[in-house]
Amino acid sequence: MSVTGRMKKMTLAELNRKKKADEKITMLTAYDYPGAQMAEEAGMDMILVGDSLAMTVLGHPDTVSVTMDEMLHHCKAVQRGATAPFLVGDMPFMSYHADPFEAVKNAGRFIKEARMDAVKLEGGENVLPAIEAIVKAGIPVLGHLGLTPQTATALSGYKVQGKTAAAARTIIEDARLLENAGCFGIVLEAIPSPLAELITDEMNIPTIGIGAGAACDGQVLVYHDILGLYDQFKPKFVKQYAEIKPLIVKAMKTYADEVRTGAFPGPEHSFSMKKEELKSLLERDMEWV
Repeated sequence: MSVTGRMKKMTLAELNRKKKADEKITMLTAYDYPGAQMAEEAGMDMILVGDSLAMTVLGHPDTVSVTMDEMLHHCKAVQRGATAPFLVGDMPFMSYHADPFEAVKNAGRFIKEARMDAVKLEGGENVLPAIEAIVKAGIPVLGHLGLTPQTATALSGYKVQGKTAAAARTIIEDARLLENAGCFGIVLEAIPSPLAELITDEMNIPTIGIGAGAACDGQVLVYHDILGLYDQFKPKFVKQYAEIKPLIVKAMKTYADEVRTGAFPGPEHSFSMKKEELKSLLERDMEWV
């Protein structure tokens, strides 16, 4: 906090300091202006505008359907709602896979148009050229290993990754490659806790876990998951801190019932008119007749 009581802007230097000081990093997804405002008021260190909005907000069955323009639209809204947290825009499927030039161009839009502080990419060695090019262009990159939803089909679905020694070694090597390529941090999703701990202990950059155990330097969860707003499925690693959806539905139902019965709007929700003005209106109205 600053001397005025407002949160200071989170920086990469502060995130690195937190890792070295063993202070946990808090990260939450947000997809719109009010969500970003609430995340900031709650004191989040980081906000991820995740491509999970494809499912939680736009109603798609997976994350690959969301477009660059849709991601940028939501990133802009989040940026207007939160100034203190470190903001990360999730690069959507096929926005960084074709070639490094295209990756830099798209990453640059997140920074220039949406005013994000960084971008996030999924993958290890396979996306290294894109990461290196983006970092070289001066854009901070957050890596993402383990379960990578954009390529979930190739991973045989939404399953825990790195359960065998061979698979774990691949994730460890990818983590090393991402750090060497210049990533400022790595999201570790749905991997065994001991593996996440090994990676966290080895890395000089922060690890952000989601279904990766308590040893990570920080944690991230989806806004709609922790509030019970998205109930199509609930991953094992999600802790639901509130169940808001039934309250919202109840309020909407009560509103609909009151409209049908005439209980809403009441006099307190309506605007009055001076008697003389109403009289003048009615008299003039009679002249027209």
